[in-house]
Amino acid sequence: MNSPAGKLVTSRSELNIEDYLLSDSSINEPRGKLRLRDLLDISPTLTEAAGAIVDDSFTRCFKSNPPEPWNWNIYLFPLWCCGVVVRYCILFPLRCFTLAFGWFIFLTSFIPIHSLLKGHDRLRKQIERVLVEMICSFFVASWTGVVRYHGPRPSIRPKQVYVANHTSMIDFIVLEQMTAFAVIMQKHPGWVGLLQSTILESVGCIWFNRSEVKDREIVAKKLRDHVQGADNNPLLIFPEGTCVNNNYTVMFKKGAFELDCTVCPIAIKYNKIFVDAFWNSRNQSFTMHLLQLMTSWAVVCEVWYLEPQTIRPGETPIEFAERVRDMISLRAGLKKVPWDGYLKYSRPSSKHSERKQQSFAESILVRLEEK
Repeated sequence: MNSPAGKLVTSRSELNIEDYLLSDSSINEPRGKLRLRDLLDISPTLTEAAGAIVDDSFTRCFKSNPPEPWNWNIYLFPLWCCGVVVRYCILFPLRCFTLAFGWFIFLTSFIPIHSLLKGHDRLRKQIERVLVEMICSFFVASWTGVVRYHGPRPSIRPKQVYVANHTSMIDFIVLEQMTAFAVIMQKHPGWVGLLQSTILESVGCIWFNRSEVKDREIVAKKLRDHVQGADNNPLLIFPEGTCVNNNYTVMFKKGAFELDCTVCPIAIKYNKIFVDAFWNSRNQSFTMHLLQLMTSWAVVCEVWYLEPQTIRPGETPIEFAERVRDMISLRAGLKKVPWDGYLKYSRPSSKHSERKQQSFAESILVRLEEK
């Protein structure tokens, strides 16, 4: 009795590559046998398929998972309706009032202090730092934020930088309510850009534009200058460079790890039981994102301040960045993927993918008809 392994070896030994090569006598043969030219014909298709697999593993880092519906029967639907009434007609107005009250206190204090204490920079910065922390606390209160912080609170020290995984712009708000960080961030339009160029400038934040190549050199110089200052606010960097859906971490940019200073990792994990805190800037404005948070039951979050790290002898900045990413991913329970987050901004549109799918389907139909 022959074993399956023996049959497999025998069948392989009987294969002859010449059977698949194109010969003169086979030009007019009917298409009943797989030949090398057929394999070459489908090689572009195999390339497209491999690309689709890669693209799928990349795009799932930037997809929000919609909550599963639970109001599926006559018993639960009334409870769901009551929840909608409570969230939109009671909680949302109260949260709007809370946020408006916070802005009133902040602006009536910030504007006079910023104007009248220009000759007393140290005192002005201290008061502005407290006011920025206060308005961020009002923002968190407007979502009924439940945030638990683990580890020692960040302090102002020279030659140190904080790095964290990035899910939404609210990461900055969640961290800022505890410590007034100077963050490096993409320049935004609208009311967010107005806040960046006025209020957040007071805590030493640094802005950049991805489309401007010269900005990289300018920002790199500002980063080096900032970390050397003894009185500057702690520097916060999101080295992924884009928002990821809090299930994965993409590659860390090495800029934060080339500053020759201590790197303090911060791991942020959101509980999606009430709302998904991921901000997909391609599909949703930040205003609508805030409204989504303010009409949810609560935003639940865990923040871990991890042990500071320094680059090891013989370790490259890229290896240093990967080691810190390992720490953050392990602590927050995130999966690592080997993709550059900036590819998110250079990927083709869905219309291009649909055209490729249509072309692939048509080519398959033609080959089936020929058979």
